[in-house]
Amino acid sequence: MYPAEIVVPMKEELTENGFTELLTAEDVENTLKEKGTTLVMINSVCGCSAGTARPGAIMSVLNAAKKPDHITTTFAGFDVDAVKKVREHLLPYPPSSPAIALFKDGQLVHMIERHNIEGRSAQMIAENLIAAFDTHCN
Repeated sequence: MYPAEIVVPMKEELTENGFTELLTAEDVENTLKEKGTTLVMINSVCGCSAGTARPGAIMSVLNAAKKPDHITTTFAGFDVDAVKKVREHLLPYPPSSPAIALFKDGQLVHMIERHNIEGRSAQMIAENLIAAFDTHCN
């Protein structure tokens, strides 16, 4: 598990921009049971990917005409039980962090794995998410 002093600033980058934390498996289950669309950003300390994934996710929700009903985050290697539960809902995708998933009525409808984040700019990630929001969000 990562030390809080490393993780907290990375968590705050999202929570200060309107993302709600999923800290437990119960948080994940309760959130994914809700009707509508839910964005889940699996945050990470990975500098090569998380450094663009977080800004890309933020950019997407700030600039999209259609937005998910619920905008959430959980942190790999820190919010262990919550991430494990989210990953159950991401099957058949293998564990990946960072990763960004969009659910509609509890069903996975869009997934961006780490290998789709690496080497891409925050703008590219935001554009990918905004296109998914346009398709799946009201």
